[in-house]
Amino acid sequence: MRWDHLAEKPTRAGDGALFGTSTVTTRTFDTPEFRGMTFHEVRARSVLNRVPGASRMPFEWTVNPYRGCSHACVYCFARKTHSYLDLDTGHGFDSQIVVKVNAPEVLRRELGSRSWQGAHVAMGTNVDCYQRAEGRYRLMPGILEALRDRANPFSILTKGTLILRDLELLTQAARVTEVGVSVSVGFLDDALWRSVEPGTPSPARRLDVVRALGDRGIGCGVLMAPVIPFLGDHPDQLRATVRAIAAAGATSVTPLVLHLRPGAREWFLDWLGRHHPQLVRRYERLYAAGAYAPTWYQRRITRQVHELATEYGIGPTGPGLPHRRGHRPGSPDAPDAPAEPGPDPGGEPTQLTLL
Repeated sequence: MRWDHLAEKPTRAGDGALFGTSTVTTRTFDTPEFRGMTFHEVRARSVLNRVPGASRMPFEWTVNPYRGCSHACVYCFARKTHSYLDLDTGHGFDSQIVVKVNAPEVLRRELGSRSWQGAHVAMGTNVDCYQRAEGRYRLMPGILEALRDRANPFSILTKGTLILRDLELLTQAARVTEVGVSVSVGFLDDALWRSVEPGTPSPARRLDVVRALGDRGIGCGVLMAPVIPFLGDHPDQLRATVRAIAAAGATSVTPLVLHLRPGAREWFLDWLGRHHPQLVRRYERLYAAGAYAPTWYQRRITRQVHELATEYGIGPTGPGLPHRRGHRPGSPDAPDAPAEPGPDPGGEPTQLTLL
């Protein structure tokens, strides 16, 4: 494992490393929920990560307490990040989890810096901060407390039902600052869910999260992602999904068609060849131009979902996250990947709504 890549490479002239090799502790736990998984505990020097300027995301700062994700979504765009450590982007991404064990205290220190101007902080944009490991390491309560105590606006995108453990903290934070929560539900099909998102709670349980948050007065949007071509994009499937999202009380629904960046592309196409070999050629044609489906396809899905949302009484997608310039202490957490991109710029605009 190439920890030296992080230990020796400064993130900006004059900055120290993100962490040293001596700070890495590797653990395994012989319990059913963690069997076959390895956790690499590190002590990060910085956790606020600045999103690259070329990104199309509506926020500038992220916090990612984990790298790698036990949700094991075969399409996950963040798989490429494991290659920075010479870790496998397939099974390794699903089972070799990097844990920034001191993330809460580092964040509290960075938020308290004179140079920090209170910019919006997005979480869950790289890997899910409420993945299985969070049940053991419990990093999010401290992170939420730090944000609450500074009245710093933030948002969370998750597939994890574990977020309900922190419902009281979210409620407290919402009294003093802007808090946005979105749950990712791309489809309802149980067979498809078990195949492409094997480590996640079911779509039905995720929609229960939407209901529970709404009951506490915390509006929750749904990122309908990914819409998977030829497997989850039939009009009847889209209708059923939007209808269930509306019934759960979601404040908005935002469709996002599957995109296949390097790392994820190879892993997804391997899965496709094993489970749906008849679709391989269709995918090669649909994604021939790169990571994104063609503009015409994205527009068709976006139009259908928006029409269904109107039919079922979900309001239009909101204006997105606030953009407030801020300067943070230290250097960006450079080895983390940029936040998940939005649609192809050539497609119909679809704003990711987390707040």
